[in-house]
Amino acid sequence: MEYDLLELQEKMREILKPKRYLHSLGVQYTCAALAMRYDCNLMSAQVAGILHDAAKNYDEDEQIRRCEKHQIPITKVEREQPYLLHGKLGAYYAKTKYHVTDEEILSAIAYHTTGKPKMTILEKIVFLSDYIEPSRKLIPGLVEIRKLAFEDLDLAVYTTLHNTLNYLKSNEQTIDNTTYTAYNYYKELVGAQLKD
Repeated sequence: MEYDLLELQEKMREILKPKRYLHSLGVQYTCAALAMRYDCNLMSAQVAGILHDAAKNYDEDEQIRRCEKHQIPITKVEREQPYLLHGKLGAYYAKTKYHVTDEEILSAIAYHTTGKPKMTILEKIVFLSDYIEPSRKLIPGLVEIRKLAFEDLDLAVYTTLHNTLNYLKSNEQTIDNTTYTAYNYYKELVGAQLKD
């Protein structure tokens, strides 16, 4: 299916704060670059990239309220860390407000914060692009991950998950189980590749 990227950009520009909009554009363009590198559908990658934070403009209480209103399940960890909900809620809005019907795009939006085991190429691309796009503040390991993303997608995903878990642990934040299972899956996958 074809989407009007300029129209989607304009809709995001209207609802997101300028810094968040700049980030979303950065994710869209990074998704496009990685899609070209890994022979992924270019349109799907850009749509997922520009829409990935479509629900980020709501504060955490509002995200909970809207998830409850639309009967989107909320886990115990998500109630403790409501910022995690913008992926699920964003996927819901991508479908209902922006007419995205492709389940892979919706899944890439839903899991762009936590990751998950056995991600598709598109899901990996959106997950990584959110982390490495150009306007991101330089954090330890980011330069290496930016390079890795264009060399070895799975190793880049593993390294990103590893960094994320370390950050959350050092800040004593509750960690979503999906992130743990994704980390363990990619740790085993990358470990197996390194042994070969």
